[in-house]
Amino acid sequence: MKTYLLYLGLLIVSFWSCKESKKTMDVTQYQCVPCDLSCDKEVFDHEGKCPHCNMALVPIADEDFSIDKLTLHQGSGSFPMQVKTESGPKDIYVFYHMPKNFDPESKILIVIPGSGRNGDDYRDAWIRASEKHNVLVLAPIYPEPTFGFDQYHLGGVLTDINIMEIATPVKGTNQVRLDESLLQYKTVPNSEFWIFDDMDHIFNAAVKATGSLAKTYDVFGHSAGGQILHRFAIFHPESKANRILAGNSGFYTLPDLEHPLFFGLGESPMNTKSLRKSFNNKLVVFLGEKDNASETGGTLLLSPTANLQGHHRLERGHYFYNFSKKLADSLQTDFQWKLHVVPGVGHEYKKMSAAAAEYLYSLGD
Repeated sequence: MKTYLLYLGLLIVSFWSCKESKKTMDVTQYQCVPCDLSCDKEVFDHEGKCPHCNMALVPIADEDFSIDKLTLHQGSGSFPMQVKTESGPKDIYVFYHMPKNFDPESKILIVIPGSGRNGDDYRDAWIRASEKHNVLVLAPIYPEPTFGFDQYHLGGVLTDINIMEIATPVKGTNQVRLDESLLQYKTVPNSEFWIFDDMDHIFNAAVKATGSLAKTYDVFGHSAGGQILHRFAIFHPESKANRILAGNSGFYTLPDLEHPLFFGLGESPMNTKSLRKSFNNKLVVFLGEKDNASETGGTLLLSPTANLQGHHRLERGHYFYNFSKKLADSLQTDFQWKLHVVPGVGHEYKKMSAAAAEYLYSLGD
């Protein structure tokens, strides 16, 4: 009898040991978004920020993870996905917030962060609006070591750009001076390698993972995110995006077929026919009233061509809109773009996000 009880006890201990071991193995582990520092190799057992580089911590995907198997839960989380680039597939990370009342009829919003690539912070800035308006929020991070200025700000339309080598910071200001005579780059004619198609892929993944019935999505970007989105409206006119809010861009690619990239569309695959489609998008040039000559936040590019658009972001946004409208009128084509100025706000992504939520989901179109 004693032998039997001893054997039974060993079985129970073994069972619980195996259970605890499996529980430990199932615990999600995290790593920081790649930043080319030694902390890239560290593993964490919690969400948040990396204590070394302050980059967002993202779940380490199982080896058999597939975007087709993605599931999203209520509340906040993140997931990895691969996107196409000219140099091969690369990883991005999508931070999301699913409201507690989410259902198949809920709207979906993609939020594009600025040059800090802090999709987690931009997602957090939308949590309150997500719950209030019952909107699924998706904010991607494109890690800077693998997505440079050309692949992020300029959408991958150009590559091998030397802007970081020839741009000089103006001491004591937020300005960077560019010597355009030294500018070098290559064009990427294949649109499959541009960043713009990624928006639809992120949307499609979320629709499949949630059982959403949405056919379109809204998209908001601020600063570098605004640069991406006004180019998105031009270069990718037949996306699934509904309303495109491009906020506080530092400078613009004009829909000018004569002027070369990256301030115009010369040397690109765009033509008059594609521009007519672009002008039919619901682009909103979304500007902060105080993002003017007094604003010291963000980085402002100075160069002869950029300065023709204006001497600060507010002026440049007006110039871009007015130039585009005049061109659309000359082409005698529909022009769906709008310009909206947010009163009392400068280059502040949190306040611009709150204003965007009000514009999209309280005021309507």
